[in-house]
Amino acid sequence: MTPLNYDIVILGTGPAGLQAAIHAARRKVSVLVMGRLDKSSLFAAAHIENYCSVLKTSGTELLETGRKQAEAFGAHLLEEDALELEKADRSFVVKSESGKEIQAQVLIVATGAARKKLGLKGEKEWLGRGLSYCVDCDANFFRNQVVAVIGNGSAAATGALTLLKYASKVYLICKQLSVVPSLERQIRESAVELLEGNWIKELRGEDELKEVVLTDTRTLPLNGLFVELGAKGIMELTLNLDIALDPESFRFIVTDKKQATNVPGIFAAGDICGPPFQMAKAVGEGCVAGISAATYVKGQGKEGAEGQEPGHDH
Repeated sequence: MTPLNYDIVILGTGPAGLQAAIHAARRKVSVLVMGRLDKSSLFAAAHIENYCSVLKTSGTELLETGRKQAEAFGAHLLEEDALELEKADRSFVVKSESGKEIQAQVLIVATGAARKKLGLKGEKEWLGRGLSYCVDCDANFFRNQVVAVIGNGSAAATGALTLLKYASKVYLICKQLSVVPSLERQIRESAVELLEGNWIKELRGEDELKEVVLTDTRTLPLNGLFVELGAKGIMELTLNLDIALDPESFRFIVTDKKQATNVPGIFAAGDICGPPFQMAKAVGEGCVAGISAATYVKGQGKEGAEGQEPGHDH
């Protein structure tokens, strides 16, 4: 498949990603934003009351407006998750859930940081002892064993397909599979046993997780459970790119003041860079990342935001 080519690919459609898109696109570089607005933590449930100059609005309205602004400046939006990131000479290749390959000079990671959990008793205690939040990190530990993945989206579906290479049996537990048609077809034609219309209501085990109880009352014995409740997380996406994460939790990307990571050509912004988890911080970092990335594309290297044009941002 011939890759699509963009100067900048932004991963994430939250406030950081959209603001980065607005500022980068204004500098007349080609920009693609990947992700789904309805998967942002701001969408639907959030109500904004503590953002400067905005008395009150909904997360949905704010994101929709941000999308329109980004598109008005020339950015494109691809409503698909990124499944793989690869380094290719002086560029990067992003593989989407429908199989698209997008080539970019620069990446901006603005995927958010929250690892969604099931909220069940024992979840914390069994982490690393039968329970994982990262298929790409931990699949190898479950060779020839029985495993399950829980989640409705692309991370769960692709995780289940990956686990077929390792495990003797793979279940995919989901309320309703919500992925692009090509990925859904792969799942339904594979050896993954799809337990659709289901969820987990109880975890059971002693020293290790041993079984789960489903909402249809079935008990499912297993050796491993992978919780994948959204798009792929930063650990999976950056495993082969050597992006530096914070040494304490390995949850956040380390950046400098220009939102540059330790890898030339990769920037990051928003919650993925750590607390405080506030929209104001995400927007500010998105602004800096967009400007820095556009400057990088235009050949000014790692000098970041020094290339911005005074008097044009308000």
